[in-house]
Amino acid sequence: MSGNNSNTKKLTLLSLILMIFTSVFGFANIPRAFYLMGYAAIPWYLLSAILFFIPYAFMMAEYGAAYQNETGGIYSWMEKSVGAKYAFITTFMWYASYIVWMVNVSSSIWIPLSNAIFGYDKTAEWSILGLNSTQSLGILAVIWIIIVTYVSTKGVEQITKITSVGGSAIALLNIVLLIGGITVLALNKGILAQPIEDIAKSFTNSPNPAYQTTISIFSFLTFAIFAYGGLEALGGLVDQTENAEKTFPKGVSIAAIVIAVGYSIGIFACGLFTNWNTVLSIEGVHMGNVAYILMQNLGFELGIAFGMAPQNALTIGLWVARFTGLSMFLALSGAFFTLTYSPLKTLIQGSPKEIWPGNLAKIENGMPLTAMKVQAIIVIVLILLISFGGKGAAEFFSLLVAMTNVAMTIPYVFLAAAFPSFKKKQLKGQVSQPFVVYKTYTVSLVATIIVSLVVAFANIFSIIEPALSGKTIDTVMMIGGPLIFSLIAFLLYNSYEKNYKDR
Repeated sequence: MSGNNSNTKKLTLLSLILMIFTSVFGFANIPRAFYLMGYAAIPWYLLSAILFFIPYAFMMAEYGAAYQNETGGIYSWMEKSVGAKYAFITTFMWYASYIVWMVNVSSSIWIPLSNAIFGYDKTAEWSILGLNSTQSLGILAVIWIIIVTYVSTKGVEQITKITSVGGSAIALLNIVLLIGGITVLALNKGILAQPIEDIAKSFTNSPNPAYQTTISIFSFLTFAIFAYGGLEALGGLVDQTENAEKTFPKGVSIAAIVIAVGYSIGIFACGLFTNWNTVLSIEGVHMGNVAYILMQNLGFELGIAFGMAPQNALTIGLWVARFTGLSMFLALSGAFFTLTYSPLKTLIQGSPKEIWPGNLAKIENGMPLTAMKVQAIIVIVLILLISFGGKGAAEFFSLLVAMTNVAMTIPYVFLAAAFPSFKKKQLKGQVSQPFVVYKTYTVSLVATIIVSLVVAFANIFSIIEPALSGKTIDTVMMIGGPLIFSLIAFLLYNSYEKNYKDR
């Protein structure tokens, strides 16, 4: 009986594919991709799946399988593969990317809330004490950080229920997008809202004026790579998979194809009911609200296609936008509460306690309470610096998204770069081999070079592109965060080496 129960708990090929899909696939990536590149986003998403998703996922799977009994997560992987200092700096950079994510989401979460209440984005009209909308959103973001940090220190059991509801609603959004787009296309007798006049041109050239140069087009690669983020979590799934040696590689490969095709179909579906120049080129559309504007347009176009009067069709659009806003708000809220403590706790528990000054390493009631308060202060300072930096809403949200993409993808280079050292130790028998995809050192080295170059290449273009457009401060902000946090990590570890390690 116990054997049967054990088998039922193992992930089958289908359940593995579904778990990878739900961990990686993000609805918001679709409208943002269409907004930035139109149909031309599709080749980049497919290329990223081949050159990044698949090889990187197999690396994370091998790490996770070999170190499945370690509690430190990616810190343990790096420490045992390269060394403690490399592990700490890499993990600190990985953690810092969530700091940037919190700055981004705490400022932009008010857009889905506005859509949930009003059916459209009213944040551009909001003002607190005479401040402009960007500054007002910054103040709201500060209040949000304080509330979330306080609640998280008290326990987040109820928040997980919000997360699951929001996650289910977002899964439904993907279905609404696809079926809605096909319905509009059918009722419009096969006429695409975003026409394809020349296949080669439509799938290589962006309708967005900001993405016409070679550098700006290449910078889009960070968006495509970011869309496949979260693969570090796959490492823990290997030992839960039935017949992992055969099932896991097959599952990852199929999931990569399904996700890449899913993104591609989703981006194409946007063009079935949205004309870029008519809907997305107007003033007020930006990275923060494009998903809601696009979904509102889907509802409107469905109403028109069914023969409704424009006013009634607009009402349908508002309700679709409300559903989209509520779904995104619940999902982002749940994720925010979790990410307020989870990455920080991983970093602190994985690294030596002596690295952390004062009571930062102290865990109370399962939470790093002191560290969470310090984290909140850092996030608040960054929010105020960026929101009061004199940018309009469109520039503000574009910068936040770009900073998040760069911060969250740079650590991938270091995680991949450690893989040859890991493989060398594994081949020497110094590391267990419960699951192996890369059979030789040469193959693992080639995979590492491909992944590292793709991610580095994408980030270099993302970082330098604003400077070439006269936005030097944006370039400084994008590269400054990772550099400053890396320097902090380096100084913390050096202090630890001098004071503790050599004793």
